[in-house]
Amino acid sequence: MSAASSPRVGNADADKRGPPWYALRGGDGTSTPPAYASDPKYKKYTQQVEKCLNSFESVHEWADFIAFLKQLLKTLQSYQQFKEIPRKLVVAKRLSQCLNPALPNGVHQRALDVYSHVFAVLGSEGLQRDLALWSSGLFPFFEYASTAVKPTVLNLFDTHYLPLQAGLRPVMKAFILSLLPGLEEETGEYFDKVMGLMDRLAGTISQSFFFQNIWLVMLTTPPGRGTALTYLSKRLPPFKADEDITHIVGDDIGLMIRAFSAALEDDDLLVRRGALDILLQSLRIDGVAVKKAQADDRSILMRAATSVVLRRDLALNRRLYAWLLGPSENNQAQIEYYKAHSLDLLSATLRSEMSNPSPEYSQSRPFKIFISLLDKYEIGLPLTEALVYDSFKSLREILESGPDVGDDLSMTGSTLYEAVEPHALWNRLLTVVIADLTSRRSTSEGCAMVQYLLRTFHAHDEEIETMHFPVVFSAIVATLTSIALDDVSSFPVAQDALILAREILDKIPQGALHSRPTIPGQGQTYRANEGPLRFAYMFYDIKSEPPSTQSSRSAVPFTAVFEDVISLSDGAAKALLGGGADPSLLRSQRDTLLLSLSLLDTLLSRQEDEANLTYTIDWNPSGWLSTLLECLNQTNVAFVTVDRFITVAIKIHHKRELRPDSKLDQRAYMVPMINVLLRYLRPSCSAYHARAVSLIWSLERLSKQLHVESVISESLSSRQTGDMLDACEAFGVLWRLTEDSMLPGVHLKVPMMTLLETLRSDDPRLRRVGETWMRCSLKSYLRVLDPILFDLFNPAIRYRPSMTELNGKQLQGFVYDRPFDQRYVNYLLETLLSVVKFGGQGFSKIARTTPISRSLYSNLLQRLHTVGATFPDATYMDILVSQLLMRLLQSEPKQSLLPVMESFHIVCQNLSVDLLQALVARGEVDLISLQSLESAIVQKLYFCVHVGRLDLQNKLLHLLHSVITASIAGADGRTANQMERSADGINLQDTPTASRRETHSVHPLLVQTLVDGISTPSNRSLLQHWLDFIMMTVPQFKETLKAVVTPLSDCICRQLRLALGEILDASAEGPRSDDIVSYTTDADFLMLLTTLERLTLLSMARVAGEQPQEEEQSTDKTVPESSGLLGYVSNVFSSDGPTSAVEDPALARSSDHRCLHNAVRVLYAMWDKLVIPQDGRWGSQEESLTLIYGRARTRTKRVLEHLFRAHSSEVMEAVVDCWNDQILARPDSVETSSAYDLVDVLATSAQNAVHMLCESISCRTPGLSERTKKIIALPDLLDMTLFDFLEQYMKRLEGPLALQVWNRFLQLAKDLLVILREFRPQAFAALKCFTVLADKVTQTTALDDRRLRKDLQETYGKLLDICVLSGRSVESGSWIRRSQRETLIVNGRESPSPSLRPPEAKVEEKNASSVSLPLPEPTKAIYGPDVQQQVNSYIASDALPSLRKFLVDSDKILAACNQVVYNIVNPALKGKSRPLDLEDDIAAIIREMTKISVAVKAWRTPVVDSLNDNRCFNSSAEAAEKWTPMIKSLFDTDKTALPELLGKITTAPSANIFTNREYEMLLRSLNLRRLSYVILSADKNHFLAQLPSIQEKLVDTLRNVSAPIVQSEVYLCVRVLLCRLSPHNLSSFWPVVLTELYRVFEQILDNVPGDGSEELGLVLSACKLLDLLLVLQTEEFQIHQWIFITDTVDAVYRPDEWFPEALLDRLAEVIGALPAGEHNVPRSAAQVQTPSVPSKPMRRPLLHSLRQIDSIRDLVPFFSTASISSYESVYHSGGLVDWQAVEKGLLEDLFEGR
Repeated sequence: MSAASSPRVGNADADKRGPPWYALRGGDGTSTPPAYASDPKYKKYTQQVEKCLNSFESVHEWADFIAFLKQLLKTLQSYQQFKEIPRKLVVAKRLSQCLNPALPNGVHQRALDVYSHVFAVLGSEGLQRDLALWSSGLFPFFEYASTAVKPTVLNLFDTHYLPLQAGLRPVMKAFILSLLPGLEEETGEYFDKVMGLMDRLAGTISQSFFFQNIWLVMLTTPPGRGTALTYLSKRLPPFKADEDITHIVGDDIGLMIRAFSAALEDDDLLVRRGALDILLQSLRIDGVAVKKAQADDRSILMRAATSVVLRRDLALNRRLYAWLLGPSENNQAQIEYYKAHSLDLLSATLRSEMSNPSPEYSQSRPFKIFISLLDKYEIGLPLTEALVYDSFKSLREILESGPDVGDDLSMTGSTLYEAVEPHALWNRLLTVVIADLTSRRSTSEGCAMVQYLLRTFHAHDEEIETMHFPVVFSAIVATLTSIALDDVSSFPVAQDALILAREILDKIPQGALHSRPTIPGQGQTYRANEGPLRFAYMFYDIKSEPPSTQSSRSAVPFTAVFEDVISLSDGAAKALLGGGADPSLLRSQRDTLLLSLSLLDTLLSRQEDEANLTYTIDWNPSGWLSTLLECLNQTNVAFVTVDRFITVAIKIHHKRELRPDSKLDQRAYMVPMINVLLRYLRPSCSAYHARAVSLIWSLERLSKQLHVESVISESLSSRQTGDMLDACEAFGVLWRLTEDSMLPGVHLKVPMMTLLETLRSDDPRLRRVGETWMRCSLKSYLRVLDPILFDLFNPAIRYRPSMTELNGKQLQGFVYDRPFDQRYVNYLLETLLSVVKFGGQGFSKIARTTPISRSLYSNLLQRLHTVGATFPDATYMDILVSQLLMRLLQSEPKQSLLPVMESFHIVCQNLSVDLLQALVARGEVDLISLQSLESAIVQKLYFCVHVGRLDLQNKLLHLLHSVITASIAGADGRTANQMERSADGINLQDTPTASRRETHSVHPLLVQTLVDGISTPSNRSLLQHWLDFIMMTVPQFKETLKAVVTPLSDCICRQLRLALGEILDASAEGPRSDDIVSYTTDADFLMLLTTLERLTLLSMARVAGEQPQEEEQSTDKTVPESSGLLGYVSNVFSSDGPTSAVEDPALARSSDHRCLHNAVRVLYAMWDKLVIPQDGRWGSQEESLTLIYGRARTRTKRVLEHLFRAHSSEVMEAVVDCWNDQILARPDSVETSSAYDLVDVLATSAQNAVHMLCESISCRTPGLSERTKKIIALPDLLDMTLFDFLEQYMKRLEGPLALQVWNRFLQLAKDLLVILREFRPQAFAALKCFTVLADKVTQTTALDDRRLRKDLQETYGKLLDICVLSGRSVESGSWIRRSQRETLIVNGRESPSPSLRPPEAKVEEKNASSVSLPLPEPTKAIYGPDVQQQVNSYIASDALPSLRKFLVDSDKILAACNQVVYNIVNPALKGKSRPLDLEDDIAAIIREMTKISVAVKAWRTPVVDSLNDNRCFNSSAEAAEKWTPMIKSLFDTDKTALPELLGKITTAPSANIFTNREYEMLLRSLNLRRLSYVILSADKNHFLAQLPSIQEKLVDTLRNVSAPIVQSEVYLCVRVLLCRLSPHNLSSFWPVVLTELYRVFEQILDNVPGDGSEELGLVLSACKLLDLLLVLQTEEFQIHQWIFITDTVDAVYRPDEWFPEALLDRLAEVIGALPAGEHNVPRSAAQVQTPSVPSKPMRRPLLHSLRQIDSIRDLVPFFSTASISSYESVYHSGGLVDWQAVEKGLLEDLFEGR
């Protein structure tokens, strides 16, 4: 129960109150009481006491103390007639100091004698009046008193204190604290006496009030808990369960519970044990006290009690178990008691802690407690049933909340999973999953939870996997099958359960599904006829009735699951066939079908090795197959479902152990399956082609009948043109993806011939399909040739040689002896002609190079041998030309057969000629006609492309190629032999050296036509034709090459980017139940890449070829370009821009390099993106995507390697530029970019790569470009980009590789150092690269080489020296001076450019970087303050930490640090009005330097100067916090610094009468504040050795300096000491601190300071010190805090007739009663908020945000709420102090931020 919300006892009316007793006091002990004011004897008495007190200043050793005390006692005894002690405040302070534990017993005894006399003189009334003064020394002393002195102290308490009775109320808690140490030893001499004293103390007010103070002591004072528990064990009576205990322990049960909770969480085992003993004795869990307590309080108690199990102490655990299980010894009774009284509270507490973890503890704490409680079976088992699911749920939420939760929690989760009783765990999990399914909720939380457990925590566990998994798996499948079949709308619910079932099945070992496990305690009964779900309920002893299911009744788990999954898939298929309007329901039905088939597939795969067993299944195989096939023929089923069904069907076909079995090889089943698969060979299903082909051949192997050939032939012969076209495309894919070893030409001969027929079909669409099949799907001409040759070499065709004479010429030939089937032969020849025509160079090459003996078709070889048509080493070309075509051409039927054979014979010869023509290929058309024809063809092609007419394009392209080839041959005067050579291969370097009078001009529309033909989407199927044409024709344009190559190259790049985008979309992550539409194949990539490679090399070859001719061209530039007869046509399409016969060489090179650059960009994008993922995320499209990715990336690599071999520097720079663009777009990819691997692949060694990069940098650097012969390949690329890439590349190198590149980069660095005289960005970039490389090299043994070490040190030192000049260059450098306006013009923005990268500039500007002149303007412009900041940050983060490793020598390190301080740190510190408010990078530099021990001389001066600057404390608190490490290092390294600072504090006041006193006080206060800051900067107890000196200076200042400004700083310093020293180290300081605080507050009571008084600052400082003491609640202060605040329950529960006793409560009444000043609302009212319960349960100062006050009334909120706030914070915070807020407050008080 919150103390704030507790009822308060009503106060007596103010009128009834008498005068408060503090009104009778003698003020602060310095003024004379009114009764004795005129008495001269009392005046003399006072003088004697003052004289005696003054002698204390000369005390030096313990004997002096005794003399002082004797003198004091003698003086007091001389004036016994006065019942008052003069100067009692000082007397009390001195007596308190004489009770210091460090002094000997004799001193203590003398002091106690004085106390005894004083108490006798004062009497009870006087003692009560000045209780605060005299108790402050006595109370804390008893703990340290020796055995000889203890009786005297106890006697004083007994004689003088106990008679006060009710007057002891305000000091009750402090009195108890002082007596408790006497109970530490039960056998001790004074144990009984102290017990008696405490019993009598309890009787002074009331027992309940006494116990409530005991609870407060236990809650706030850890050292007092043990003795308090000792007292309670003796005096707290045992309570019955139904007994009301509030009259004994107090009304606030919450306070008692918190006290016991604090004891239960104490670090001392004995304290915990004592607390548990009292719980068992007096605070039973079934007692009225616990039951009536608020829910939060009960949770606090349970949380604390259960935490003891983490100590792993048997004695503690035994007591806890007894408390939870009750007093009975009977096991069953214990469990009943536990379930009735403990279980709910325990599980609720742990659940709350798991779901809302407290920041006080580790997040794994409640889980570890749960694990520990599992050791006790009676507690663990019921707790598991109640909590296990929630615990794993919470664990999952925490682990998924972020990556920073750590491994500890996941290890705890694994331990919990292993520790929990599997039976209880899976009982609970099964219940949740079944509840999810039966409730038909759309989100199945239970399934997701079980999946998470299996994936995250489940390791191999034989019991779970063989017993629990099969039972749970069967039950889930049975339930979801029954639910799905009952209600069609419940399919969405079934999906998650199916996925879960699949995961469970994956973990079930083989053989575990043969039989059910035994039900515990029931043997084999009930096994036979119970369904899986009912069996699971019996197995797990689940009391509720299972939902009724229609699932299998089989007792064999495999059989039951098989039947259920078959039923589920059958039901899903029927639901799909039934159709429905709801798309989401249809999708869920499709997904359910797929998942059920996947589950069936896995189930069958697990049973494959168990051939001995047979399973009798209750199913109808033919019905199931028919339903599924009918469903698959629906268009709304995805391929992955088809794939899974056919796989499962084939497995069932092969699995003969099933009864009845399934026969799949019947035509009724085969035909629908093949038809479905052929549907997935359409172009839009490229992602599934490979898998579909694999399945078709699997079906082909099932049966001896040619089902596949039959179905394909039937589909190809369709009357519907659209169906036939689809069938052709499908067959093409099947053909292309079938391996040669399968002999597709033999097995699929009929469809093959059908398709080849389409090549000569009259229907343009059919012909286009045939051409496309030849180009894209054929794969190998030998597949087609083998079956055709087999039929053409039929032994039935017989002829003999003959000689015919015509016009005197002898002609050799052959004569047919008898007729044969000419129609079939012509059909075959037409087919062969079409093959040869479209085969072209590829066909010729294969036929010419492949020996016939290599054919895989053995029957062909045998037939050729039979007819004698073969000879050794014969190739296919030999057989075709010499053995077949030439004979057919030469053969004639004999005369008698002529009428019969002639018509077909002519056709046969025509075909033979066409075949030879196609094979030999030459052109004989004149030049002019060719030009006219070319124009017409180009324009027609252009027309066809744009109207989408595909059928004519192929022949037109072939014709155009022939025309252009013949035209160029006519113009060049080439011979036929040259033509043949050019047809065999394109010689890229074959540029004639002599200029020609007439050249072939490119048709103006040709380039545009080609670009459109490639890029138009409808032309996708003809892409190969267009690219072939380009590669065969473009190289022949020599002089006009550039006009063609550049736009074509750009177009190919665009197409590659589009293809890349499409394939990346097809491979995007995420679940899909619909098919992916993607047209791009591996062939598309390969042909586009091949074309790009050719074009790029052509563009660069032109540059290489033209360079020697530049001079010649420049002299001959007046010769006009030939335009031919049709020049007017050309002019229509020519550019409007000015033309020149000769381009500027630099511009020409730039343009050609642009082609290469664009090509590399595309290739880089493909290299970067086409990486096959390792996680198998693609599913059914995996085979196709893997094929495309693999082939395209391999080809990309080859193209890049080829380009790199030809033009290495250009390619390297282009790759760096691509990398730069990638980093700009995605800065996070700088570490993972694929550019580094690509450079490794291209450059073959790191040495080559670094050399090339260094060369590229050199040719761009003014002053170095003259030394290298290299020309800038890519003018747009900046040297800073190259440096950036080089830095990242070198970061990846291993030590040995770094050593290889060391010399080359060292040379570059040295070259740079030669030309650099002041800072430039290149020096900074070089320093970064050098640091990376040097770091690698220093980790190898090469550093032992003296020369290498010297080079490293010198070069690094010089680079660093130049870089530290960056700040000076910005301020005063000659080359960077410019007006702000100029900077804005160059940068194009209103602030300096933020990085070393310039904005986009013109090419001409960037080109200028190759000129060896002063640094070009654009590069200058980018260098400004931001670069300086980057340099400074780098020096702090990398350079300084590496100094010791690189420079080694102390002198060099110091010199480098001096440079940094001189050039960077000192200018930054100069003229600062806030010396500590530095930029982050400068502060970081100083901080890093302080870590270098030899650099002290460099950094000491700026740090000392900043600290000693009088404006230091004008800085902000945030800046001061950054400086604390530097201040700490200064005082650590310089041992004289602290004594020097202390000396400045107490400098003797100057004798000079002209000295400004106010200024002197200000200096003292600043020095005190410096001391406070220095102590705050250190670690805890760091200045412990210097504490006496510090203490002495502070006491001296308090005594000698009365200025409030100085005394305020003393209080601030004491606050810092409290935070930086352990409390017990300050014990000797307490008398002074308490006396001063008492004096300040008493003075306010006597004389309230006026508004605006300078005393207000001192009052605020004192209040802040007291505020901090109340927050820290140190053990030493708690015994004194009653003086200042009410520290008992009276703070909240005010008794009748209550008057404020504590100083702050009295101040609240006195100042609250003052009349309001000028400002009615206190300024700080809003700042000093005291909520009854803080927003966070941590103690923090109330005056945290108050900096100054204008009136004493501003402190009224603090005075009036301090007591209750302190009580509340103790009640709620559990001892937690918000140290962050405390230290922040101290810094803000130190640094004003003005």
